[in-house]
This record gives sequence, C-alpha cells and structure tokens, in this order.
Amino acid sequence: MNTISLPFRSAGIRGMLCLLACLLLWGCRSGEKLYNKGKYDDAVAAFVKKLQCRPQDATALQLLPEAYRQAQRLHDDRVNGFLRSNNQLKWEPVRNEYRAMQRLYDLIHSSPAALQVVTPKDYRDAITGAQENAAESRYDRGMALMERGDKASARKAYEEFAASLKLISNYRDAKERMEEAFQAGVIHVVVSEIDVRSPFFQFSADQFRDYLVRTLQQRSINRFVAFYDERFARNENLQPDQYIALRFQDFVVGQTFVDRLQRDVSKEIVTGTSKDTSGKIINIYTTVKATLFITKKTVVSKGLLDYQITDTNNGRLLRTDRIPGSYTWLNQFGTYRGDYRALSDEDKKMIGGQDVAPPPPQDLFIEFTRPIYDQLERDLRSYYSNIN
Repeated sequence: MNTISLPFRSAGIRGMLCLLACLLLWGCRSGEKLYNKGKYDDAVAAFVKKLQCRPQDATALQLLPEAYRQAQRLHDDRVNGFLRSNNQLKWEPVRNEYRAMQRLYDLIHSSPAALQVVTPKDYRDAITGAQENAAESRYDRGMALMERGDKASARKAYEEFAASLKLISNYRDAKERMEEAFQAGVIHVVVSEIDVRSPFFQFSADQFRDYLVRTLQQRSINRFVAFYDERFARNENLQPDQYIALRFQDFVVGQTFVDRLQRDVSKEIVTGTSKDTSGKIINIYTTVKATLFITKKTVVSKGLLDYQITDTNNGRLLRTDRIPGSYTWLNQFGTYRGDYRALSDEDKKMIGGQDVAPPPPQDLFIEFTRPIYDQLERDLRSYYSNIN
C-alpha cells in the first residue's frame, strides 16, 4: 500500500490554506476596489461572497452597509428620474431598477453575517406594481394605435399588445387584441396572371407565376404580408391591398444562327530519335497538318419582364422595374481533312460530335426566364421584408 509521509501531507495542507487565504484577501481587496470605483452593486456582491467564507471579516462588515446604501441611493435616483419623465414606457426601466435592488436583497439574505449589518429592502411588491403599470402602458398604446384605423398603425399595435403580454402573460384581453391587430395589419398582395401574347408559351408562363407565388408564400418573408394567386383571389372575392402586375415584353424563343468555319491546325510531333555527334539521343520532330470544317449552331432565347406593384386603395405605383433574361444553347460539330495527330483534344471532341436538335421551345422559354425569376424573387423579398 502506498502511503504519504506526514511532513509532505502537512506541507500540502499548509500550501492549500495559504492559497485560500490569498484568494480571500484578494476578494476583500476586490470589493474595496469596486466600492472606491463607485460600482456599488458589484461591491455588495463581493463583500457578501467574502462574508459567506469569512463571516468575521472586518473590512467586509464595515464597508458592506455603506456599499448597499450607495447602491440603493443610485437606483432610487434613477427611478425618480424615470418617474418624472413624460416617457410612456418609463415603467419598464423602473421595473429594471427595482429588479436590480431585489437582486441585492436576495444576495444579502444568502449570508447570515451580511444580515447582521444590513437590513435590505424587499422590492417584490414594487416590481409587481411597475410591471402592471408597464403592461398597462403598452396596452393603452396599442389601443390608441388601433383607433387610427390604418394598417401601419395596426402592425405597431400588434407589437404593443405582444409587449404587454410579455410583461404579464394573461394581461386583460391583450391576446384577443393582438390577434385583432394582426388581422387588421396584414397586407394582402395578389400576383397577376401573365399574358405572354402567345398561347404556345402560356403554360410555361403560368408555371413561372405559380412557382413564384408558392415560393413567396413559403418563405415567410414578412408575417404581415400574405401573397395570393390572382385566380384564387378572384374565386374567393378577396380584395387585395396591393397588386403585382407581371408581363413579358419583347421575348424571342429559339432564334437560330448557323456558322460554318474552316480552320487550319498544325502540331510538331516526335516521329523518331537519333544520336548526335557526341552520342546523345535526340528527338526527331515532324510537323503534321489538318484542316477543320466546323459547324456552329447557336439558339438564342431572351426577353424582358416588366413588373409593377400598385396600391389598390389609391392607385399609387409603389415599385416598378424591368428585368432582362437570356439563354444560349450551343452545339458544335465538324469533320477534318489531313493528319488526325494535328488535332487538339477540343478539336477531337468536335469531330466526335454530331448535329442534334435544340431543346423544345417550352424548355427554352423556361431557361431564359430562370435568371428573371431569381432576380424578381430577390426584389420582392427585399421590398416586402422591409415593411414594418
């Protein structure tokens, strides 16, 4: 069995006691330093902690009462300053000051030695009163905003009722008022059907619009904005607050260009080896040549989308823009005459290619509208996310 000799054990205990004494001494000095800097709340906490370890510490017993009085004085001064102000939301900072003083009360009650020299004040009733006043102020502000009768004020009222419930979870009928404010503040936005002036592309245009509406609905851009398809709004007799008109302008699908090119190529290749006069082996190079006959087929699709956001209540134009989009399909193939070894890897790929048909027009329409869709979605998300 391993044992520790008594001298070494005693030395270890003395070292731990020495370290503990140093920490306690540091804690006391730390409390004094905080007190001298006017950080009275922190000083109270430091002195209480010291007394929990050393109930007879003279410095802590002497300075704790004064630190508590100074802390209480500072918080009372702030409370009085808030109460004298005309700020409707003054009760929330008042509550915070009372809470800070209650924390000091709880701290002092955690140490019997601290209670011997300080009789802290209990602020629980003051906190409850301030909280009730704060909830009432928020509620009254919400009611006043609702009386204005406009959507922007209703959205602000929603936040006021929510703040009231955060202060007191079941305050009066704030939950019902909050839901009422939400419904009054929602902006109903209808996205128009798209007229492309071509029945051939109408289905693709409808897909474009349907996907846009679904994305806007699912992204939760703004809780106060609801998006609807025009057909749904018409069937439900929904009266929109805003209308997004979409229209493709000047679009071309499948514009085909065919270019036939002839290009001469050459390359030096190693065809053998020989020895020079010193006997060193050297490569023998030969230039090989070929002529490429290339067919380049390009199919271009492009167009513009105009969109406008209108306030349906007054006809005011809120936002308008034009977004371009394009897609180019390319196919190259060819033949050659001459030495195959003269061709590069890219040349060989073209020689291996063949004349293939471009995608169908509906697919080309979708491809050129893809960048338009991305830009339009970004624009609408940016615009509606900033509505308060």
